[in-house]
Amino acid sequence: MAQQLLHLVFGGRLVHPDGTEFADLKALDIVGIYPNYAEAARAWRGKAQGTVDDAHMRYYVVHLHRLLDPDNHQHAEGHC
Repeated sequence: MAQQLLHLVFGGRLVHPDGTEFADLKALDIVGIYPNYAEAARAWRGKAQGTVDDAHMRYYVVHLHRLLDPDNHQHAEGHC
């Protein structure tokens, strides 16, 4: 069984296209939590491509497994 490395995909409208401050926290799009980076990246890519014409929209992949276990620096996947 592969090691479970949780990733969160979410996004929303930014105040400035070159920043990371969201314009409305209540309007964040929580796409989901995924068991590995590959699945999270697919979900992120789909959402990001769907908003490519809107410079203020951004989607992110957050490595939840790093937050849950910050002392474990040796993870099995290459993209974590």
